[in-house]
Amino acid sequence: MTKIKICGITNYEDAQNSEDLGADFLGFNFYSKSPRYIDYMDAKDIIHKLNGKSKIVGVFVNETIDNIKKIGKMCSLDLIQLSGDESTDVAIQLKKKINKKIIKSFRIKNKIDSNLINSFNSDYIMLDSFKKGFYGGTGENFDVDAVKGIDSRKLFLAGGLNVRNVKSAIQKLNPFAVDVCTSIESLPGKKDFSKMKQFIEAVK
Repeated sequence: MTKIKICGITNYEDAQNSEDLGADFLGFNFYSKSPRYIDYMDAKDIIHKLNGKSKIVGVFVNETIDNIKKIGKMCSLDLIQLSGDESTDVAIQLKKKINKKIIKSFRIKNKIDSNLINSFNSDYIMLDSFKKGFYGGTGENFDVDAVKGIDSRKLFLAGGLNVRNVKSAIQKLNPFAVDVCTSIESLPGKKDFSKMKQFIEAVK
């Protein structure tokens, strides 16, 4: 079954509810310009209170390898998500320095350069919508029919997914996981329990 990542966790209540509802991954955003930014010490407190049913993903944008390594250790991260303009060299060096799986996110405009995407050779690929000045969390869609040449077993699908369109997206691409944030919020960084429950039920 397609797995579920709830991203933009900023508080313990949302984290606990996500776990209880069956989320496979919880995303904590360490990019300071994001409306869903969380300080790594606050994230650490939340993560250490959880029961460990969900894998913890740290989301970074153009961050230094040393800081990623430090936060990864402090917060007991299971996976690292690179959501910025990181090069293949950065991804390779990061993989050498930390023993954690890496998700490399790509923001899609009109077409998908599968050769570029596959050249990163990361553990997982995330496809998200492009919006100038934003690194994810826009709530906007991209054309899933344009996705070609990407191994679905490595694919995290993001970009404007909601309870109405997620079923169709899964049927078309059979991704390893879907990533949701904006459509299940009452405001940036605060999840709506009912919307989250409905989305997870729709995926399952």
